[in-house]
Parts: sequence; C-alpha cells; structure tokens
Amino acid sequence: MAQYDHIIVGSGINALVAAAMLSAKGNRVLVLERADRFGGCMRTDEITLPGFHHDVMAATFVLFLTSPAHAALGADLARHGLEFCHTPHPTAVLRPDGSSLVLSTDRAANIKAFNALAPGDGDRHGADVGAIEADAPFLFALLGGELWSWPTAKLLAGQAWKRGLKGLAAWVGQSLRPMRAWLETSYASPMIQALWAPWALHTGLTTESAYGAQMGKVIAFALEAAGAPVVKGGSGQAAAAFKALIEEKGGELRAGADVDEVLTRNGRATGVRLADGTEITASNVICSVAPGQLYGRLLRNTPVAKSDDVQTGLREFRHGRGDFQLHYAIDGPIRWKTKGLDDVALIHLADGIDSVSKSSNEAERGMLPAAPTICVGQPHRLDPSRCPEGKSILWLQIPDAPRVLKGDAAGEIATDGVWTDAVREAFADRIEAILASHIEGFGDSVLARKAYSPADLEALNVNLVGGDPYGGSCALDQFFIWRPFAGSTNNATAVANLHHIGASTHPGPGLGGGSGFLLAKRLGA
Repeated sequence: MAQYDHIIVGSGINALVAAAMLSAKGNRVLVLERADRFGGCMRTDEITLPGFHHDVMAATFVLFLTSPAHAALGADLARHGLEFCHTPHPTAVLRPDGSSLVLSTDRAANIKAFNALAPGDGDRHGADVGAIEADAPFLFALLGGELWSWPTAKLLAGQAWKRGLKGLAAWVGQSLRPMRAWLETSYASPMIQALWAPWALHTGLTTESAYGAQMGKVIAFALEAAGAPVVKGGSGQAAAAFKALIEEKGGELRAGADVDEVLTRNGRATGVRLADGTEITASNVICSVAPGQLYGRLLRNTPVAKSDDVQTGLREFRHGRGDFQLHYAIDGPIRWKTKGLDDVALIHLADGIDSVSKSSNEAERGMLPAAPTICVGQPHRLDPSRCPEGKSILWLQIPDAPRVLKGDAAGEIATDGVWTDAVREAFADRIEAILASHIEGFGDSVLARKAYSPADLEALNVNLVGGDPYGGSCALDQFFIWRPFAGSTNNATAVANLHHIGASTHPGPGLGGGSGFLLAKRLGA
C-alpha cells in the first residue's frame, strides 16, 4: 500500500489549494517543498530593515478573493488567520507630467469621472464592465473551468444556441482583439487609455497581443468589484494559513525536501525520490512546477521525457518577460506631488499605450527599457502592520524586464549580457529616478532599498525561469487548451497518476489557485 494518497511537489498557491481540498476529504496528503519555506511566490521578509515586512514577489490577492478556491476554503483559512486589507482605490495611473487618474470601487463614480474627461467615455466604461458582468458565467467558466469536459462543451453549445453561430463567432472575434485596439477605439481620453494599458503586462501580454482586450475588461471588472486586496501581515501569512489548515485536516508538509525524481513503473507514477535518496510512495503524484522542471529533471530517466511529443513541446515552449522587484523602507509618509494618490493600492507610472508598448517591446528584445513601466504598491496604507508607526513601505514591480539580457535600450548601462549586481543596481537607479520625480523629498526619506533582478528571482524559485513570474508566455497559442503544450489535456501527463498543475497549466498564472482547485475536484475533493 502506498504511503500517501497524494504527494504534491511544490508549495505555490495551486499546490496549497489542492492539498487543502484533498486533505479535507480525508486523503493522506504530503506536500514537498525544496525551499526553506512554503508558499512559492507568496513570500514576506524583512529584506530592508527590521520591522519592515515586504512581499518579495506576489502581493495582490484579487484573483484569489474572487476564485472558486476561496469560495471553498475562505472560511477555514480565515479561522487560521488569513485576513485581507482593502482600499476603495485599487489602482491609478500617474503620467510623466504629473497628471493622474484614480479608479474607484464605485462604478457610478468611475462613470462620472470618465465622462468628465471625455463625453461618453464613462458610459463606454459602464458598458464594458457591464458586459463582463453579464457574460460572467460563460466567460469565467472558460477562463477558469475545466476546458476538456462535458460541462464546457454544453456551455459552448448553450452559447451557440443563445447567440447563434454567427453571434458566438462575433463574440469570439471581439474577444481576440488586442488591448490597443480596444482602448484606441473605445476611449477618446488618453488618460483612460493610460489607466488600463499597463495592466496588459500583468496578464503576461503586451498592448499588441491577441486577447488583450478581453483580459483588460476582465481586470477592469475585477478591480472595480473586488479592489486590490493585500493580506494582513504579508502574503507569507496566506501560506501560513494554508499550512495550518492542511495540517489540521491531517496533511503533512515538509520544507527543505528537494524532489529529485518522480518514480514510475509500467507507465505509472508510484512516488518520488528525494535528493538525499529517500523514496516515498503515493497513489498520485502532483507536480506544481514549470515544464522544464517536470520533464527535464523529475522525469529525466523516463521514456516519456524523451518522446518526440515532449521534446517538441519543450523546444517550442516559450517563457515570457522577466520581472524586476524593487523595495523601499521609507522614513515618514509618501508625499506624492500629485494629490489623491495616498490610499491607492497600485499606481502605474506610465505615459500611455505607446510607452507601455515601447517598454515591453524593448524587454522582449532583451533590452533594459529606457523608460520602464513601473507598478508602485503602498501596502502599508492598506495594512499599517507592515512597518513601524510613522514609516512607509513601497513595493515596486517592473513587469517588462528582459529575461535574456542583451543590452540597454538607453545605451547607458553596460550589461555584457548578464544580470550582475552592478547591472541590477544601475537599472534600479533608473527606476528610482522616475519614482523620485513624483515624490517630494524622496531621496532624503529612503532608509533602505532592496532590488531583485530576474536572475535573483529565479535563484529564489527555480520555476521562475529567467524571472518569468507567469510560468511561460501567455500568448494565445500557449494558453487555454494549448497550455503548456499544443496537445495538453487538462492537468494530465503521459504518465498515469502523474498530474501537472501550476502557472504553466490552465487556467494560467496569478493567485487564483485555479489548476489546483480543478485537479482536486477531479480527484474527488
């Protein structure tokens, strides 16, 4: 008899969701994590100064708060200390000239503000988010449901009946539009275009990518409906709540347990071997890892890993842009030169569609962007416990850093094609100069800063290949039923009882826990 019903390799959000749901049904569950802590990208540390608690990677939990996983587990996680902090101002854009636009969680207020910028733009916003709301059962089933399933087939058939085949085709065609096409044809105000354009980068796309328009509308709907919440005490507290829940239900978790190989016999997974030689058996093995880790390492000695289909899939699989993180401990409040930004959760520093397009294009070509698109979080404004009284924290994410470094678009930083400490700090200086231009007395208020290059992020988590936080490019040909490979079917692999979850599988990246939830339901949770 196997020692466990389910061994789960990795402990990111999808792994923890699956472990919590399966252990709640009485299954014998073991989570194995090679790092010294659980949570994957949910990691909170005092990386600048004592008393300043920074989310090193993931920070905003709107996808989890609105997910089926939270609906199933939220009450139990709350018992174990998971608490969300909110603001009525989830996002804003701040342009180089100091002009800004703040989004509210009040749709009527947004419509009024947008109409004041350009007559009709507010009404267009109301129509766009209203359409997402109306289509929510269909749309969110596609974005987060089991794609290869009878329920999805019946859902599509129902939509064809409701809309007619031509109507359904028209809906799909509209959904495939890039974000640039949506914004430039829908909104006359450059400010509104600038508000939404940077969000393309948070979906692993660009303003020119197919399906960007639909993702932009979904984000607009989600931010307006649920805000941009953070976890009280830091994202690491979410991992701690999951750990407590899993253990309460009888599950086990081991940190510092590096799985070196998935054991197979007669085409079936039978367990794992750790790097120290320990073998553990299980009826099912669930791997929450990038494709290269699964097939290039964990299955390296199997015929499946050497098959033409897998080798072709690995060769054609593309990772996306890298991520760059910059964190500050600040003495005193953040004194924005532009009024109205004090309580905004996430502020994008960007000029508009063209600036976002330019910076992401430079990053995709391996260049340090001359003017990167910068996302600024102010977690202490939502959660004062993050830092000492009278102090502040800034969390900066640059979602258009080059994964493979080839040079500097501005011609100022010598890179030699390597993310060295010197390159990292020089790029951080460029970002800081942009940030400082918007904050009164910024230089004098900085107590400490800590930067992470894409290479640093991969060193923290091997699944962040080249600092890619999205588990692979989210371009349409590598999404939905084609994620991670063209022949993928749900979370199955060619090895029986071996399942693949995580950001590299449908429904993709983010903190929704979708693939872990779907697999757990399929396995009887």
